[in-house]
Amino acid sequence: MSTAEIGLIGLGTMGAALALNIAEKGFDIAVWNRTGSVTKEFAAGAGDLADKITATDSLEDLVNAIAKPRSIILMVPAGKPVDDQIAALRPLLDKGDMIIDAGNANFHDTNRRDADTGDLAFLGMGVSGGEDGARHGPSIMGGGPKSAWDRVSHIMEAISAKHEGIPCATWMGEAGAGHFVKAVHNGIEYADMQMIAEVYGVMRDGMGKTPAEIAAVFDRWNEGPLQSYLTEISAKVSAAVDPATGTPMLDVILDAAGQKGTGRWTVIEAQHLAAPVPAMEAAVMARNLSSRVAERAAGEALFSAAPRMLPEGVMNIDELENALIAGKIVCYAQGFGLISAASDEFGWKLPLPEIAKVWRAGCIIRSTMLNDMAEALAEDGSRNLMHAPYFAELLKDSHWGLRATVAEAARYGLPAPALASGLAYFDMMRTGRSTANMIQAQRDFFGAHGFDRIDGHDGHHGPWGSHG
Repeated sequence: MSTAEIGLIGLGTMGAALALNIAEKGFDIAVWNRTGSVTKEFAAGAGDLADKITATDSLEDLVNAIAKPRSIILMVPAGKPVDDQIAALRPLLDKGDMIIDAGNANFHDTNRRDADTGDLAFLGMGVSGGEDGARHGPSIMGGGPKSAWDRVSHIMEAISAKHEGIPCATWMGEAGAGHFVKAVHNGIEYADMQMIAEVYGVMRDGMGKTPAEIAAVFDRWNEGPLQSYLTEISAKVSAAVDPATGTPMLDVILDAAGQKGTGRWTVIEAQHLAAPVPAMEAAVMARNLSSRVAERAAGEALFSAAPRMLPEGVMNIDELENALIAGKIVCYAQGFGLISAASDEFGWKLPLPEIAKVWRAGCIIRSTMLNDMAEALAEDGSRNLMHAPYFAELLKDSHWGLRATVAEAARYGLPAPALASGLAYFDMMRTGRSTANMIQAQRDFFGAHGFDRIDGHDGHHGPWGSHG
């Protein structure tokens, strides 16, 4: 008998956590996993939630267990596995049934799947928060037909994180809008993590601080403007001790960072949209370089390590805090600028204030700043976030710390690519007359591309004579 209100395919870490969350919020859910033993183990471990869960042995059983019109969440790896799963489901579903891809899909794939659904409904849904978020309350970014979102919004709002009682789940726009917003979230996440890592490096290599001392710094910062999930966990991982050796956990972790592609997708789309996101680009670059462990070791042997320890008094903790504050503002300004550019390009009308609100709880980049960002975007979503009065004042006070950190890091060989990129963006965005007039002159000289004059006359060429 069809009794489940919703179905879910894929009981990996995230899928299992999300299914338990749905059941815990009072919704009957049918689940299926390609490996049957995984389904059985999941059902056996559901405890008090078992009576809300229908474990099925086949796709046919799953479909038959869900009340019509059916809604089925896919929690399978992005790419071809999603297409394969949709193809397998199609013959079993009826007109009006809905497929919800809740994985980390590329929004171009979501656009294509949305266009190819025929008489089925399709949602592309960004979910952020990791395993703990999926289990206890993630941030949810829906994309697709508004009518499709409205059919399941009561479930998504119920299972989402709450900020002061407000669900961190909303509809972003048509087609791939939800997955695009999730990708930008991840791009900001990459940059935020990289900047924290760079400041950690200054403390470790430039100031000689121990992991325990660094943990205390992050703990203090988490009580001020930098209060965020990432600052909080940076304190915790800095304080952790390896059970096997008794040494600080950070000291035994290989310095090669992984990535699943969403940050890379973000910077690629930013290039297509001519929306500068240099802090994110630097963060992706840094992860790529981190994997070249042997090559970096060879470079150190060849060129010798830079004299990394800073002289006494050259840098202080307050300057580092200000560097992170300024870097964070600049990074988010770039992220919301990218979202705005995509909204215009794709006709999505992305709700910038609501996006900031959805990110206030449940997701990886949740922070106290997002409250003020939501207010600033509601006041004027068209301006650069750096120009909003609250953030402009913060930047006036904090950019000197960013400048000092980048300058001294460069002098003493401490890599800080994301912070440096953020500073360069800030300086370019406060320079009324840039140096691009030189570039335009060069382009006209060798390619006769023409240029506009500052007196308002367009389409001119310079007195260069014959072009090279």
